[in-house]
Amino acid sequence: MSPPTFHRILIANRGDVAVRVARTCRRLGIVPVFAVSDADRDAPYTRGQEAVVLGPARATASYLDPVRVVQAAVQTRCSALHPGWGFLAENPLLASLCEQHGVTFIGPPAHVMALMGTKSPAKRAMRAAGLDVIPGSDGPVPTAAEARRVADEVGYPVLFKAESGGGGRGMRIARAAAEVEGAFADAQAEARAAFGDDRVYVERLIEGGRHVEIQLVADRHGHAVHLGERDCTVQRNHQKLIEESPSPVLDDALRARTLAGAVAAARAIGYVGAGTMELLLDGDTLRFMEMNTRLQVEHTVSEARSGLDLVALQLEAAAGHRLRLRQEDVRLAGHALECRINAEDPRDGFRPSPGRLTRWRLPGDQGGAIRVDTHVEEGYVVPPHYDSLLCKVIAHGDTRDQAIERMLRALAELVCEGVATTVPLHQQVLASADFRAHRYDTRTLPGWP
Repeated sequence: MSPPTFHRILIANRGDVAVRVARTCRRLGIVPVFAVSDADRDAPYTRGQEAVVLGPARATASYLDPVRVVQAAVQTRCSALHPGWGFLAENPLLASLCEQHGVTFIGPPAHVMALMGTKSPAKRAMRAAGLDVIPGSDGPVPTAAEARRVADEVGYPVLFKAESGGGGRGMRIARAAAEVEGAFADAQAEARAAFGDDRVYVERLIEGGRHVEIQLVADRHGHAVHLGERDCTVQRNHQKLIEESPSPVLDDALRARTLAGAVAAARAIGYVGAGTMELLLDGDTLRFMEMNTRLQVEHTVSEARSGLDLVALQLEAAAGHRLRLRQEDVRLAGHALECRINAEDPRDGFRPSPGRLTRWRLPGDQGGAIRVDTHVEEGYVVPPHYDSLLCKVIAHGDTRDQAIERMLRALAELVCEGVATTVPLHQQVLASADFRAHRYDTRTLPGWP
């Protein structure tokens, strides 16, 4: 059977990822069709484009409804569906419904997504593939007593995490045995409310680690490659703020060993498409945390260093083609940084700042060294319903210092009035001595009080 040809692709997402996917579709001669909510039906990126309304602004009745999303693909005669990131991007049900209705899901098979979406089976699969994992329970713990037994065994402090979780929800810390029962109950309650699944597991809490992730691409024929690693240590409440590649703290031997292990693990589980393995640097060991079975917000950093189009590689894999890319073909050059610019006020506890953009000017590209991914324009009204990301600024340089200086220049040129943004935070972090000397971990924001 010959691989499918995509003529029309439904983009089941919004904002900058919808714009990003559509850009590659158009370059490849594919018609992008935007699936939008009522709140986004007049968004700048939908003007003059094909769009279908999923439902009201409330995400649960639009972007998070898999039946409506697949119906939209069928009704608009789209042969494939790109889920973007967030919303239903890692939902096995969406992938299964696509398969049932003859729509190609641009991502891994549903069973692989389900395996990596539940944390305990994912850790077992990665351990079997040879990666180091964080010590903890071998699956969810059913009772507080069992949680206490595991915690006593692996050592305090421990972290309770939602089996079906993400984004920092369903997580609680116990620093001593007396705190286990309360932390276990709180983690269960939050997991039940956030994910409809109150199962939690236990891990030893690694404090002061570095968050490192590996970008992978695989086809349906057992071939996989990596595009290097990204360091995502600068974050707040488990939400990434700045990403960079390569990591400034990995030695060559650890980097090479872990990259090779990640590729082997992707092959072992039958992964397809673009995916990211997230790890935590524990002393001199990189330990697997989870796998994101989708395109990442920060994929741009890997694109800047490799010169490759990850969305195009996703489409190639989804269509059933063999990746023409060998590992030796991947050339990673220089250093790249990404800053996520959100409509939030960092001086007021990161309070969301919806409203109208009264002035909006993007920075110059500095001879191709700066890239800006955005879905907004002057006059755009930032809605209160969704993530507050306005744009991503990506800087590339021959060295880390050069990339930082280019980023600072770009942030100084970016004009955004009408809403508060995180630009001041990024400027302060990037200019700090601690960031320059990479003296920080996941608990700290270098240069920020």
